[in-house]
Amino acid sequence: MEKDIKKQKMVHYDKDSDVLYLGLRGGEEKEFVEVAPGVSAEFDERKNLIGIEVLNASKILRPLIKAA
Repeated sequence: MEKDIKKQKMVHYDKDSDVLYLGLRGGEEKEFVEVAPGVSAEFDERKNLIGIEVLNASKILRPLIKAA
């Protein structure tokens, strides 16, 4: 996913790569931590959480969608 997309507050889903990005605040990613298999928390230079990236999103989120 392009860096300029991640600088915005937003939700973006890329169907081709099955990646969901949840932008929480503007800023450039300086570090990320895998918090669960396929789920990464992204941080800026001040260690503020700026986004969450979910790989294989349709598979990971399917149980939540069915429950809703």
